[in-house]
Amino acid sequence: MARSSRSNDWGFPRWRSYGASREATAVRLCDRHGCDEPGNCPAPKSPNSPERWYFCQTHAAEYNRGWNYFEGLDAEEAAAREQAERRDASGYEQSRYQSWAGSGDGSRSRDEMRALEVLELETDATFDDVRLAWRRLAKTNHPDVRPGDAEAAKRFQAIQAAYEVLRTAEERRTWKPA
Repeated sequence: MARSSRSNDWGFPRWRSYGASREATAVRLCDRHGCDEPGNCPAPKSPNSPERWYFCQTHAAEYNRGWNYFEGLDAEEAAAREQAERRDASGYEQSRYQSWAGSGDGSRSRDEMRALEVLELETDATFDDVRLAWRRLAKTNHPDVRPGDAEAAKRFQAIQAAYEVLRTAEERRTWKPA
């Protein structure tokens, strides 16, 4: 008995556009009764529950306006729960740009301050000063210039790492979207 199989593309997949197939695509409808729009906006059914409603954008906005995370709790329980959750999430509150490295002088992070120390520079050094100090120290501590000197090799690696930290920070500071 012959096997009946029919190819959608006759062996040439580029003949049709990507995603074009003969099968129907599954579309999740909005969970709001009577709505026929696609439900692509998840919303929690209750606090700390993995179950979700899936609404269209207009019904999700309506649901979110009326959402009360502390519903069913009295004022004391709500305050205690909020305090406990803020205590648990306090690490996320502080994780802004470079604040994980701790405070430096206000304009530079702690890592940048350490890198400036390795390059023997003051805290107000410009990036041109950084580049000049990096070249000067790299030339004097390069393993090709001082072969067999393990201390110079370590110092050279520290100088390279310090320059990389400062170069990356400078790129972040001066970056502009295209």
